[in-house]
Amino acid sequence: MTGGARGIGAAVAARLARDGHAVAVLDLDERTAADTAAAITDSGGRAIGLRCDIADEAAVTAAVDQVVAILGPPAVLVNNAGLGPPAGITEMSVEQWDQLLGINLRGHFLVTRAVVGHLVATGWGRIVNVSSISALGDEGRSHYSSAKAGLLGFTKSLALELGRHGVTVNAIAPGFIVSDMTAATARRLGRDVEEHQRIAAQSIPVGRVGRPEDIAHTASYLVSPDAGFVTGQVIYVAGGPVG
Repeated sequence: MTGGARGIGAAVAARLARDGHAVAVLDLDERTAADTAAAITDSGGRAIGLRCDIADEAAVTAAVDQVVAILGPPAVLVNNAGLGPPAGITEMSVEQWDQLLGINLRGHFLVTRAVVGHLVATGWGRIVNVSSISALGDEGRSHYSSAKAGLLGFTKSLALELGRHGVTVNAIAPGFIVSDMTAATARRLGRDVEEHQRIAAQSIPVGRVGRPEDIAHTASYLVSPDAGFVTGQVIYVAGGPVG
């Protein structure tokens, strides 16, 4: 899985390992990816941590080849890597736009293209793309919203293309999840992180903010054999109705 070193990615990696999957943790942060993989193996799972810049085509190809050599052909892909720094449209540079879409959208295409042949060859596979409720709009982050919305179209198109091969493709769209990104938002607003979470919880029907494990539970279902008739769907894990 991509972006697996911390936060949502680390929680999903740990859950899939508990479910019996061998997990490749891919991330730009090689040391933290290795630490996350080590925590999984210390708990009795099987995992490796690899550095991979998913915006780099050659790096993606090399990483997937290494995963196949060590763990065998993949059956599950979770595209989670991403970044989301704020930038108003008048201040946003072309470089900022290209960098974010290069990781949050193009990168997922590159990883999926590198992996999908293995899934099709075996006639079974699961792809889960981690989008966001920001796909519906997010003030001051039009680049992030555009990439996350693009990921939904990518998901639905691949579901149509790959269903005949036994491969399902779904997206998870998290709401407010405790993460480095939401902590950065709190700091930008001049709030204490816990205060920011309390304020956010007031507008969420279930009365709390989300945790990375909430996304991991959903991913666990979507990659399971039980989800074989679920494809092309966007699951909003946001504590209430969205859209």
